[in-house]
Amino acid sequence: MLAAALWFAFGCFALAQLLCLYRVVRAPGFSDRVLALDTMTINMIALITLFGIQRGTSFYFEATMLFAMVGFVSTVAFAKFILRGNIIE
Repeated sequence: MLAAALWFAFGCFALAQLLCLYRVVRAPGFSDRVLALDTMTINMIALITLFGIQRGTSFYFEATMLFAMVGFVSTVAFAKFILRGNIIE
């Protein structure tokens, strides 16, 4: 039963990843693209976590923590760039 739930979750997050990729390409504004990229980061974290559950190892959970930190910093940098036009003052 757990294997079926994992494959269903993989499919759902993969579909969400593809829809976010479409939004990155076809978004009307720059802020919409940044939001779609941030959502793609969250979906990738979920996919890596599911892969770790499937493999039964904790190595992937550490990787998701690093990926989450980098994703947060990049989203803040993009938002600051949109507001001010530069990242480093």
